[in-house]
Amino acid sequence: MDIQTVIMRLLLAVVLSGLIGIEREDKNRPAGFRTHILVCVGSALVMITSEFIFYKYRGITNMDPGRMGSQVVSGIGFLGAGTIIRQGLNVKGLTTAASLWAIACVGLAAGIGFYEGAIAGAIIIYLTLIFLSRFGKMLQSKASQLNLIVEMENTPGKIGEIGLLLGKYDIYIKNIEFISDDAADESEILLRLTLKLPHGLTHERVVKEVARIHGVSKVEEI
Repeated sequence: MDIQTVIMRLLLAVVLSGLIGIEREDKNRPAGFRTHILVCVGSALVMITSEFIFYKYRGITNMDPGRMGSQVVSGIGFLGAGTIIRQGLNVKGLTTAASLWAIACVGLAAGIGFYEGAIAGAIIIYLTLIFLSRFGKMLQSKASQLNLIVEMENTPGKIGEIGLLLGKYDIYIKNIEFISDDAADESEILLRLTLKLPHGLTHERVVKEVARIHGVSKVEEI
């Protein structure tokens, strides 16, 4: 393999991963432009090295040129896990973790010289991140969302009762926030809940059911 081929494959990895990395950087994600380029170039270099070893020792020993690449596919998970952040009941970073794994596969394709697969894969990943993200937001906007302010007793297990009730009706808790009020009695707390309701469940029904919980003094939709 000549140096021109090596450089071309590595540059292709830079261009394709940079395309995906710019989109992640634009959305201020933990793994952005440089991270995606490094992952993709590293993956490409692994495959170039595998191909080099295969041809160098061909006929001398058995060498699987895909062995090193398979380790990249399975090993990239540790880096993706670092982009996943849990904030309360919400989990963020799953899409970025998936894009890192996918861009590693693009790098493997570019590194072995499968240019068509690398380019097509990068384009599909980019379009998925751009257009399906908008489509997902459209679907979320169509789903019924309910924002509640709940005033309740400050006793152990009371929030758990609300969680059990919401789980009973398959209500997804998107966010839960404690509202501090210096003038309020310490025996009571205020919660702001952002809920995603399943189809067919009305806001009025949820408000009524939460208000029935013992120790809840006020429920208000905002």
